[in-house]
Amino acid sequence: MAKSKQNSSVLKKNLSKVEKAYIKKFELKVANTIKKYKLANKKEKVIVACSGGKDSTAVLYIMHKLGYKVEGLIVDLFIGEWSEENRDNINGFCKKLGIKLHIISMRKMFGSSICYIRSNIQTKINLKNCAICGVIKRWLLNKESRIRGAKKLATGHNLDDQAETLLMNMVKGNMELSLGQRPLSGVIKDNKFVPRIKPLFFITNAEVRKYSELLNFPVLYDPCPCSLTAFRRKIRNSIKQLEKDYPNIKEKMVNGFLKNLEKIRKKYKPKGKIVYCKICKEPSRNEICKTCELIKILRSK
Repeated sequence: MAKSKQNSSVLKKNLSKVEKAYIKKFELKVANTIKKYKLANKKEKVIVACSGGKDSTAVLYIMHKLGYKVEGLIVDLFIGEWSEENRDNINGFCKKLGIKLHIISMRKMFGSSICYIRSNIQTKINLKNCAICGVIKRWLLNKESRIRGAKKLATGHNLDDQAETLLMNMVKGNMELSLGQRPLSGVIKDNKFVPRIKPLFFITNAEVRKYSELLNFPVLYDPCPCSLTAFRRKIRNSIKQLEKDYPNIKEKMVNGFLKNLEKIRKKYKPKGKIVYCKICKEPSRNEICKTCELIKILRSK
């Protein structure tokens, strides 16, 4: 595992004019995205879903710098050293900047680490690692953000993530899943849903990494060790191959999708309506939400 940089300062000293200009341009692009798409205002509380990685750390840092009322929230998955270092990194980062950080323990919430939960469920039903973890994390982030009075939940999804998601949904033949893929996510509104915002929506993964390295963020650049065989990785590699012959394909995919989103939404209308899970009372499309279904499988004999 590549260790994060443990520099005592958030910002490197003696940056060149070119480097300073890059940082300024990057932050302006994020600020303009927030303003153009009305992602947040400076009176409302915004919780940033932190993973300890470069993207969510960049969102937290920039929104704090711009004067938004941000707090961090990290779900401790207990994936060995990877989780430990990510948790310690973001905890130290938040203390340095005076940002409140909420740490949600998977063990306290569900009695086990995500690895135990995942492996146990997979002995009973055929589900991929990320399908299990993603469902539970989204449930936790929404619930815990709402409990803490957040009006918005900011995530670190960047342009690469958006392009990959669009292609994944196309390959799976389920464009309905893409209807909420915009800077302000979501299709159906509900009082128990905290609207999700993506300030890095138009910024590439490479651009975020350069920004993170210039500011010497204490982050791990290693991916989650449980995601190495994920379908998203195969899609990511496919896009990289396409980029060799079609430069800027990610930007064209995402911008083209946004341009035609209203037409797409008319064709692929969301099915069903929001109800409240009979077990946890959280928003769901079915009588029992996906998280409670998974926990039910976990605890079954």
